[in-house]
Amino acid sequence: MSVMYLILPLALVIVFLAVAGFVWAARKGQFDDLDTPAMRALHEEPGERPSDERK
Repeated sequence: MSVMYLILPLALVIVFLAVAGFVWAARKGQFDDLDTPAMRALHEEPGERPSDERK
């Protein structure tokens, strides 16, 4: 039973940190545009050439 006095406050602190991190990220705009970063990885930059790894 004495372990509950340690686990319960520790769990509450972890949950509070997770919620605070989510609120911070949402306010900073981390979840505003979910499509563009994924599409940007598919397009090459204008000056880049694909590297030939077989050389």
